Amino acid sequence: MKIRRVSKVYATLANWRKFQFRLFGEGIVVGACAGLIIVAFRYALEMAESLRSAVYRHFPAGEWLPVALWFLVLFLIAFVLHRIVAIEPMSAGSGIPQVKGTILGIMRMNWLKILLGKFIGGVLAIGAGLSLGREGPSVQLGSVIGQGLSRLSGRTRMEERYLITSGASAGLAAAFNAPLAGVIFSLEELHKNFSSAVLLPAIAAALTADVISQYFFGPSPVFQFAGLPILPARYYLVVILLGLIAGVVAVPFNRGIVIALNLYEKQPWVTGMGKAAIPLLAAGVIGFWLPDILGGGNELVNKLAAAPMSLSLLLLLLVAKFLFTLLSYGSGVPGGIFLPMLVIGALAGGICGDLFISYGLVEAAYRTNIIILSMAAYFSAVVKSPITGSILIMEMTGSFNHMLPLIIASISAYLVADLAKTAPIYEELLARSLRRQGKSPASSPAEKRLVIELPVGIGSKLEGKFIRDIEWPPDCLLVSIRRGDHDLVPKGDARMMVGDYLFVLTPTEQAETLRRLAE
Repeated sequence: MKIRRVSKVYATLANWRKFQFRLFGEGIVVGACAGLIIVAFRYALEMAESLRSAVYRHFPAGEWLPVALWFLVLFLIAFVLHRIVAIEPMSAGSGIPQVKGTILGIMRMNWLKILLGKFIGGVLAIGAGLSLGREGPSVQLGSVIGQGLSRLSGRTRMEERYLITSGASAGLAAAFNAPLAGVIFSLEELHKNFSSAVLLPAIAAALTADVISQYFFGPSPVFQFAGLPILPARYYLVVILLGLIAGVVAVPFNRGIVIALNLYEKQPWVTGMGKAAIPLLAAGVIGFWLPDILGGGNELVNKLAAAPMSLSLLLLLLVAKFLFTLLSYGSGVPGGIFLPMLVIGALAGGICGDLFISYGLVEAAYRTNIIILSMAAYFSAVVKSPITGSILIMEMTGSFNHMLPLIIASISAYLVADLAKTAPIYEELLARSLRRQGKSPASSPAEKRLVIELPVGIGSKLEGKFIRDIEWPPDCLLVSIRRGDHDLVPKGDARMMVGDYLFVLTPTEQAETLRRLAE
């Protein structure tokens, strides 16, 4: 079996051009299937959130029975969510760390169970009012579509990784009408590689999924910022200041997510469905007093764009959204943190914008610009992906004339987060999940051997070296070297150059060591 798997990889590398065309076609298929699933997911979420809003609007004053029935429904939802996570633990939380772990080869996903569990669990959790986003579930739903098509068609493990990445790209593209951000996020954050082998199917999947999403939901961006003026260059120092502030505000969010997860686990009285019941009951109460912080929160961002709010209300919403997001995500139910963190960034931007205007740092006409830049900066500091943050907000707001200030704000926030030594949130969540299982990325192989693709980076330990001079990890086999459109035989006297792609058959536990050699 092992010999057959390796020979299939050799056949793939020997017919590379044909393999790339096949991947492109498979990317379209993955994008079409993922797009339809995410459209159904978004539609179900909209129906669930509309139903929740209608329930709160029509509660009769002074009547306790309807309220009691509503809280009973929340208890039932908590029970269903608990059972979903118990049956398939990989459907818990955002899903993005699980996708990262699967691409790295240190986790396994049961694609069909996750497809069902994530879809139903995400609709119930977010629809019931938990401060969670649809993007994490969408990314995981797209990725298991890619994995499922790979398994059903008998593809190699190497090809499956490309299809999982393509599905993740399609999931984010369809969730937010953001195809470019879907591609960049899946490559920058998940696959950690921009080779043509993964780039082509990822683009094909994202564009196909976005076309399907736009057919059903229209081409409008998720956030509505009408008549947005172009920010003059004289305000770019203020943009840097905003990025620094967003970076500072992002540090407690990164650490708070992990603390919330740990607190839930350390409470002996919080067992079974109790984890899901705590935030759901809190959501039931919050719905009467502060409904704007329920759910993902994209409508709250649109309210910020439509009309200014008082500083005290902005502070209240910021603190409440922040704490409720930690409470919701810490419970471990299906749901992401993309959208809540963007809302927190927008609220922080609204506060900064009001303060900047009051101190004469910017004109009032540019208040919405500050909100948009703050969202990108906050995302970049939390996820530590400034390119994705800039492009994502550009597509989600339709502010295509603000690329330069978006990048400035994102880089400034990223530097603050880096100086504070906060780990990227999804890498931290992946490491935490592995630690809970008594594993680490270096010692937890889900697949005994796999073929990985390594780009030789500038200044890496491989640059300019002969193959024979490298101390390769044990049990690794350099299968092929691709330089442009040419394949090189990996002999000992072959010199590796920047931009080469190495295909290495390796035990999973050595994959991270190989990646460090090439970086």
